[in-house]
Amino acid sequence: MKISENIKITTKLLALAASMLVFAIFVMPPLYDAFCEITGLNGKTGARYEAVPAAIDTSRFITVQFVASNNDNMPWKFSPSVMSVEVHPGEVMDTVFLAFNPTERDMIGQAIPSLVPFKAAEYFHKTECFCFNQQVLKAGEKADLPLRFIVDPDIPKNVNTITLSYTLFDVTERISKNIDKNNAEPAREG
Repeated sequence: MKISENIKITTKLLALAASMLVFAIFVMPPLYDAFCEITGLNGKTGARYEAVPAAIDTSRFITVQFVASNNDNMPWKFSPSVMSVEVHPGEVMDTVFLAFNPTERDMIGQAIPSLVPFKAAEYFHKTECFCFNQQVLKAGEKADLPLRFIVDPDIPKNVNTITLSYTLFDVTERISKNIDKNNAEPAREG
């Protein structure tokens, strides 16, 4: 092969790699969110739900299990206060997750929820959730993170157990960069 052919192939491969990176960062997340919203796959739960009084179905219980995990880069201790609750469909339920920042620096965490079975996602409504906002914990600080939810009475009869899991991510650096960027003074013309 000639050197010019190697340069052409290398250039094409670099362009392809850059295109794949742009696609993965900017195109895939919105497509994935739309796909999950339409299909209910990945058990993504929606945003804040405005509770409308509904009849409570006292004829049955749904077991809601809670799971907490940390992203690889998150050093916090993070766990549900209880492993599961039994709730009547339509009943408002409150629980908390526990967070502890054992590090010597202030940090910001963001929890991302997921729910299974996937078909239950549209029937699981959070009216209050720590996942709606970033959580700021100072070095050595502990916090109770509230969760209030309702399982819709229209949930299919064959769904008896729901597992709600949260993965906690460290977003300190990303948030700090955005704050620094927003607080930067505009350049002065001289």
